[in-house]
Amino acid sequence: MINICQQSTMAHGQSTEEFKNMKRSTKIISIVIIFFFIITAVIVARTMVGNYFKKKFSKRPPPGIIVKVVEQKLFQNTIETFGTAVPTQIKSYNIEKYEILEPIEYNTKVKAGDIIAKLKNRNIITPFDGIIGKRDFSNDIDVSKSSIILNLEDTSVLFVDVDIPETFAPYVKKDQNVDIKFSGNNLKKYSGIVESTASRINTNKRSLPVRIKLNNPNNELLSGSLLEVSINYNGRNSLSILDTSLLMEGDNVYVYKVDKENTVRKTEIEIGLRKQGIVEVKSGLKNGDTVVAEGLKKTRPNGKIKPIKYGSKPKSSNWKKKDKPAKTEQKKSKFDWIKKLNIFKKTDSKKEENKNK
Repeated sequence: MINICQQSTMAHGQSTEEFKNMKRSTKIISIVIIFFFIITAVIVARTMVGNYFKKKFSKRPPPGIIVKVVEQKLFQNTIETFGTAVPTQIKSYNIEKYEILEPIEYNTKVKAGDIIAKLKNRNIITPFDGIIGKRDFSNDIDVSKSSIILNLEDTSVLFVDVDIPETFAPYVKKDQNVDIKFSGNNLKKYSGIVESTASRINTNKRSLPVRIKLNNPNNELLSGSLLEVSINYNGRNSLSILDTSLLMEGDNVYVYKVDKENTVRKTEIEIGLRKQGIVEVKSGLKNGDTVVAEGLKKTRPNGKIKPIKYGSKPKSSNWKKKDKPAKTEQKKSKFDWIKKLNIFKKTDSKKEENKNK
């Protein structure tokens, strides 16, 4: 009997231990399942959030980019140099001061046949239309105290003699158009022509002497003025774009071409002259093509854009600023509500009682 009891006690202890072990393993399995469930939930949540933001930002409107249509313009090569203005006619008179009977009016226009100086023994008559001028001798010469030199200059037409480097000599022809600027006023441009060219190259200067003719009917330019001369040659009509459209990559030049669907295509081109922000296009584009003019950093190849025509005025905003309060109006205080309560004011009845007292 004792053995049977001992065996039953041992069996009961083993079953209790096994139950505890099973309970412990069940807890571990539950914790593992919950842990994996949490990880799965986090992964699913992150995937859903990522897909949401991906759809949201993928629907962003295309950026507004300034575009310009390719068009033809006149391009021409230029030879630039400087020269001094010389009057078409000039005549000088040496006059002794004691011979002058009447004061001479300098810097005035005269016509052929007018008397410009009345002297004791003779009168000086102008042989052609021009302007009277005066040139004194140097102050250190005694003759300047007793004599003057009277100049008569016809500045209605001016000549400019310049030297053209021999490498450009084949491009200079008679009656060729010339642009002229005065060094004192670069904003105004005068027109002239090549009046004549020398028959040979100056071997000392290795240049071709050229004379340029300039009409000066209002005498705006004075003789002796330093003039900037630009001789134009090889004029042609070529395609043109803005220099802000160029995308430089090494020796290659690209532009962003816009098609009918407003899709941007990176296109290689060949350029020529560049002048005042305009670039000549030799190949790679056609007349009427549209290219990106400004905003290259916001443009992506094969991407969509919202084209904005170059030079178009931005739409005026409907937003208006709030009118400022008039100076006579008093600003509201945050304690105005206390004043409305009349806490510190006496009623009319109390005022009458005080008077009677």
